[in-house]
Amino acid sequence: MAFARTCSVALVGVEGVVVEVQADLEPGVAAFTLVGLPDKSLTESRDRVRAAVVNSGAAWPSKKLTVGLSPASVPKSGSGFDLAVAAAVLGAAERIDPRVLADIVMIGELGLDGRVRPVRGILPAVLAAAEAGYEQVVVPESAVPEASLVPGVSVLGVRSLRQLIAVLTEEPVPDEEPVPGEIRPDPFLAGLALPGTGLGTGATDGAHAPDLSDVAGQHTARAALEVAAAGRHHVFFKGPPGAGKTMLAERLPGLLPELGRAESLEVTAVHSVAGMLPPGHPLVDRPPYCAPHHSATMASLVGGGNGLPRPGAVSLAHHGVLFLDEAAEFHSSVLDALRQPLESGHVVIARAAGMLRMPARFLMALAANPCPCGRHGRGDDICECRPSSIKRYRARLSGPLMDRVDLRVTVEPVARAELLRMDTRAESTAVVADRVRLARERAARRYEGLPWRTNSEVPGHELRTRWHVQPGALAKAEEDLDRGLLTARGLDRVLRVAWTLADLGGRDRPSVNDVNWALELRTGVRRGALLEGAPR
Repeated sequence: MAFARTCSVALVGVEGVVVEVQADLEPGVAAFTLVGLPDKSLTESRDRVRAAVVNSGAAWPSKKLTVGLSPASVPKSGSGFDLAVAAAVLGAAERIDPRVLADIVMIGELGLDGRVRPVRGILPAVLAAAEAGYEQVVVPESAVPEASLVPGVSVLGVRSLRQLIAVLTEEPVPDEEPVPGEIRPDPFLAGLALPGTGLGTGATDGAHAPDLSDVAGQHTARAALEVAAAGRHHVFFKGPPGAGKTMLAERLPGLLPELGRAESLEVTAVHSVAGMLPPGHPLVDRPPYCAPHHSATMASLVGGGNGLPRPGAVSLAHHGVLFLDEAAEFHSSVLDALRQPLESGHVVIARAAGMLRMPARFLMALAANPCPCGRHGRGDDICECRPSSIKRYRARLSGPLMDRVDLRVTVEPVARAELLRMDTRAESTAVVADRVRLARERAARRYEGLPWRTNSEVPGHELRTRWHVQPGALAKAEEDLDRGLLTARGLDRVLRVAWTLADLGGRDRPSVNDVNWALELRTGVRRGALLEGAPR
């Protein structure tokens, strides 16, 4: 009996589980059996591995071959086990020393010619290997930059199975020419996108990112954007078509600070699992922006798919912006599915194959027309919608969902004179982003040693008991609470926005003006608040 083992990684959502790949050769009729709860694509690896081994110049053993994946209770899917299965088989056949394979984690798909192809989820797989104590990982050569993001792990990149055999047996490494057109991402991954997410593997040209200085007028909406970015508050823009709602939301990601190292790894891991890392950018260091179409399904928004779920738009927007344009056109059940991640910062998906928890802490921006035709409430235009149609249209944005939105802004069309006045320009994204950065630093100092980083994360009872506003600042908020115009959750969110306004103004605690301005941003009712010392 000949036996060898090595390791690979099974992805469960955006987390990895180290799997031991064992190969056993026994006398008997030649057969290849794969056990350990593999899915269809993994079962098909038997044919890929056999062809790759033979085409790499090694002999395929003419014995009874059993390959086991342990632990068997963990569902395993995808073609990323191919390289480990081939190495274990060659170890059992004594083509490679089994002792060399025992402490190596191998990740990669094999082509029939023996070429090693990249797979999704390299970063979370290598992170799982490092956490399990493994120090050496073998990945496709094109995935080395992504795998090298994990500290403390030695990464070996191989282009083919022939190269791997040569390295592990200390034979001369064959000098192979790259396949024409082989760039990262692999041609078989390039262009992949999740349906309805609005995201693909194409890189965004930062030099041509939309700038806030392009927005004419809209002073209240611009101020709301700044507050949303500084405190990570959800924002809703309502207004007629062409008023600039989408234009404003597209400039929100540019106001957010760059991601920290831990945040970058989290975001990169999610995009790696989805197969959507931009070419040449193994680390996502800017907040992502995800804008799904209003026809998006529940699975594409919150995650799903056959078997174990894949990340949805809420996870792809983790630590970034999720923009729902034409929000009232989304199915109401799809929108209501956002309520859990908006509160908890993660989404839990249950399937027959297992239950997954995926990160989903995002800043949500909504945009909608006041009615199906978009002209309701405008003086000169006549709305063509029936009252029942308007009621159904607005009912899609449910009360529980809107209660979680801190900032609600009515966006009116810009006057012609202001739109055509080009001699003066509004503040640029860089100027506003600098104020946002300072406000976030001020909040971070206040919450030092505590589990929160932005005002939107702080529980309401902490804001009411640990940090206090100026005396009398809550008078109008308490009136709205007594009259039923404000819920208890709404009061907490007003307090969070008030603290963000104080941080932007450099004040130690919210003033009467800050609370009234926060109330105005939430309810749309004028409170006589002034913008001085706050966003401009």
